[in-house]
Amino acid sequence: MPDTTTNSHSSTTEAASSAFEHSGREYDHISPEIEDWGIFKIHHKREEFVEELEEESYNRILEEHGKSLTDLLSKTLFSEQRRTKEEPWKVDPPQERRYWKKLTKMLATRSLDEQEETTAENAARNILRRIVHRYADEIVGHFKIPTFRFARRFLRFFFGRLLNAADGRSFRSLFSKKILLQEKLIVRGYVEQVRELSKRGTVVFVPTHFSNLDSILIGYAVDEVAGLPAMSFGAGLNLYNTGYTAYFMNRLGAYRVDRRKRNPIYMTTLKAMSKLIIMHNVPSLFFPGGTRSRSGALETKLKLGLLGTAVEAQREHYAAGKDDKIFIVPVILSYPFVLEAQFLIEQHLRKEGQDRYIKAKDSFHSLRSILKFIWRVFSKGNSITISLGRPMDVIGNQVQVDGKSYSKNGRRVRTREYFRNQFGEINKDYQRESEYTRMLGDRIVERYHADGIVLPSHLVSYAAFAMLEKFFYDQDLYALLRLPAEDFYFREEPLYEVVAQLRDQLLAMAEKDQAKVSPELHESPEKIVSHAIDSMGTFHIDKPLYRDRRGNLVSDSFAMLHYYHNRLSTFHLKNRVKWPADLLGDERIEKGYFSKLDKDDLG
Repeated sequence: MPDTTTNSHSSTTEAASSAFEHSGREYDHISPEIEDWGIFKIHHKREEFVEELEEESYNRILEEHGKSLTDLLSKTLFSEQRRTKEEPWKVDPPQERRYWKKLTKMLATRSLDEQEETTAENAARNILRRIVHRYADEIVGHFKIPTFRFARRFLRFFFGRLLNAADGRSFRSLFSKKILLQEKLIVRGYVEQVRELSKRGTVVFVPTHFSNLDSILIGYAVDEVAGLPAMSFGAGLNLYNTGYTAYFMNRLGAYRVDRRKRNPIYMTTLKAMSKLIIMHNVPSLFFPGGTRSRSGALETKLKLGLLGTAVEAQREHYAAGKDDKIFIVPVILSYPFVLEAQFLIEQHLRKEGQDRYIKAKDSFHSLRSILKFIWRVFSKGNSITISLGRPMDVIGNQVQVDGKSYSKNGRRVRTREYFRNQFGEINKDYQRESEYTRMLGDRIVERYHADGIVLPSHLVSYAAFAMLEKFFYDQDLYALLRLPAEDFYFREEPLYEVVAQLRDQLLAMAEKDQAKVSPELHESPEKIVSHAIDSMGTFHIDKPLYRDRRGNLVSDSFAMLHYYHNRLSTFHLKNRVKWPADLLGDERIEKGYFSKLDKDDLG
């Protein structure tokens, strides 16, 4: 058991809670010289790092598959030949099909000589080294200071001027007096604590994932607003297919991830990359949810593969006699509305409901749609909030500003002790570390809920869709979504009442450090609804919630309303609502539609 020292639980929790910064501001950079950044150092000696990655990956594969290496190589070579035939990309190396055919021939002719078992084993290991080298060289990117500085200036200009124009409601204000960026792109949470921990160890950022804009927004905000060094992150190899994107992505420190490759050799090399950059004190970012949330809900089940590399890196630090500590920081993005919401929810519903939904076209890659998104966000007085959650160690224990770890009951714990065996030695135990990774994942999900900022759009969409569910209590989800949205409206007074009840629940949870709310949620229910309508009713063609010409609160799409409702679905708030009567209005009845049918029938 880890060595612990008794401490006051209340004082620990109180100190941690007081560190959450609700108001965003801009911070001085903790390391203004780029040459001092870990990401620059490893890419400055890229060849040495690639060799280190090769050796790490090669040894791990032999450790796990040494007794069945030939079988592993056969399956890998088969999958790679099929990939090059069925899914070729422009970014793929030239003559790639020929390369994999050549290795397949080598394996067949040199590794199956029954009279020379040693030669066969050596041949298999030689082929493995070739494959690992190819993967390692592909995965490791580059970091060029001139390109980074240009990208930083460009994004500063782009965001700054566009927000300036948006605030002025026209492009005439593009070059007028500059507004403060931190008023629109807000970084909240345990910012000062993360800044201090960045000086004491290695920070791994683990964000929620709602939009393809997440990486660029987090990267820019962490550097320019929070004043932290650039981080390493994985970027899909498909982004390297186009010229301009490839040029920048290949020079900004991103490591390349080819999602077509699922074989164990590639996945082991990719995980080794994650572990090594952490061990080299490079801030890292990866999305533990794996992909964008299709439903709009906060992640509750994380993919633990890359997360486990942080646990392994910590153990290897201790095994080498180092005290270097690794800190995990949940990051929660709060958008007033999501660029790809319609595509994502329809994809989710089609998967869950089979053929009841037709897949929508994902228009994310349209530059016009991105500009329109950012313009609409900020021209209506909206902002994007990035919340840095409470830092923790690789076991999931909360960490204070001095880097010391504390358990849930407030006792001081020493992370090193978690990695000792019964003889007191730091040892490798993958089963034990797998359990630690699971514990860490549970704590990250907990902080996603506790430290994410709940916006008016989240609360009101949750309330409105819950009213729809209650009104049609005997219908399942897909029956609700098939209803003609244009025939119904949400009655205002019941909506205000439900919003007030849900808001009160969230405020009570905030008092217990189980949620965080935006300042607008302290206003009246009427104003909360007004804020939500202003943000949700501006961007999407099929609006989730807005006022029609008669002033009624209506929805163009219950599917879109369902998407935004899901942001709070994992809080399970509706079970404690005392429902008012007469939640929805039906325009068909109010227009006398059914009475007309009755008269026709009688006639």
